[in-house]
Amino acid sequence: MRIFNTMSRTKEEFVPVDENEVKIYACGPTVYNYIHIGNARPLCVFDVLRRYMEYRGYNVKFVQNFTDIDDKIINRANEEGISFEEVSKKYIKEFWTDAHGLNFKEASVHPKATENIDEIIDIIGTLVDKGYAYAANGDVYFRTMKFNDYGKLSHQPIDDLVSGARIAVGEHKENPLDFALWKGAKEGEPYWESPWGKGRPGWHIECSAMNRKYLGNTIDIHCGGQDLIFPHHENEIAQSECANGCTFSKYWMHNGYINVDNVKMSKSLGNFKTVREIANVYGYEVIRYFLISSHYRSPINYSIDIIEQCKSALERLYTCRDDLDFAVKNAPVKESEEDAELIEALSNRREQFIEAMDDDLNTADGISALFELTKDINTKIINKGVSEKVSKYAADLYDELCGVLGLLYNRKSNDLDAEIEALIEKRQEARKNKDWATADKIRDDLKAKGIILKDTPQGVTWVKE
Repeated sequence: MRIFNTMSRTKEEFVPVDENEVKIYACGPTVYNYIHIGNARPLCVFDVLRRYMEYRGYNVKFVQNFTDIDDKIINRANEEGISFEEVSKKYIKEFWTDAHGLNFKEASVHPKATENIDEIIDIIGTLVDKGYAYAANGDVYFRTMKFNDYGKLSHQPIDDLVSGARIAVGEHKENPLDFALWKGAKEGEPYWESPWGKGRPGWHIECSAMNRKYLGNTIDIHCGGQDLIFPHHENEIAQSECANGCTFSKYWMHNGYINVDNVKMSKSLGNFKTVREIANVYGYEVIRYFLISSHYRSPINYSIDIIEQCKSALERLYTCRDDLDFAVKNAPVKESEEDAELIEALSNRREQFIEAMDDDLNTADGISALFELTKDINTKIINKGVSEKVSKYAADLYDELCGVLGLLYNRKSNDLDAEIEALIEKRQEARKNKDWATADKIRDDLKAKGIILKDTPQGVTWVKE
């Protein structure tokens, strides 16, 4: 597998640090509001990365954090007149509603910043002892100029970064580019005790501390949205490599931005869309399909027309999979001379899928391979009277590829209740007796119940609306 590494700006062959385990860290949400589709894109994209690596035989340890103490959380708590713990608890719960709706596979660990204060204080202490950090009036700052490689991820010259940096009122930095590791507590703010006084961690340091605790000093892949490259990930590299004395992450993966109606999504523009509000209209799976339907590094545009197209595409996949169930159920058990040829043709789509996904997680081409498989199934299997062996192979392969992408997870049971089964049987009997009026009435009655019948040469199949 080749991965586009943000650090080198080239596609590199993926070689794990430890052949026994692939370690992946994905930056999680700051829990003060419902997640929007910008948050959901890395959630879905890197969920596919994790699924694909497991599919390819890797043992993956996947860590995604929650930032549960932050200025935004404190501000929300003050607005609502509740504690910051209540705010973070509320929105972590809402996060899981959306994440499970999107079929996100829970990480190996979901650590919270507030549960790792000791580890955060420990890594800050190491940086202070090594001279990479300094205390100033209750705060602790990182000496950015002391890390010679600062800017290597974002590929920005240090002089350009310094020229754009400013010291805010109340800060006591040695250099405008220095950033906070520990923030001294202000009146009325939550705090923890530390060697530098009462305070709370800065945003960047929590990820360095949790990476080290749960994954070790050097990880395989660090991933997140493109907006995190600078300063968040740049600062993580500086902190971690200075504290640990080794490479922080071997590969860096970043997904592209989301536009809304061809305008960059932004809270200041008021055009951001929450996952919840879209899901209330279209359901979660359409959102997941939309977010993985383009290459993860490309910008992606949200619009009603595009979401409708994604809905139609998903319906086509569901229809094919339902038709496969019917084909398996009604296929002749006897094998034929064509079986080997058909299975080979289908298996070629697996190879096409793997080739796409091996090329920097190209889910767009991976989905294209799935639709080519759909076409093959519709033209070569459905209603063709192929053997049970071939029909079953096709169904298993379909489930295999959809499982890697995390799709078709809302399939309804094909177990009809006794009343509907009786109606279908009664309609079949009416058709045999050429009682077309009764047969048509039963079809209409079933349609009213959301059951659509399809008459095929092999018998009656049906789908639920």
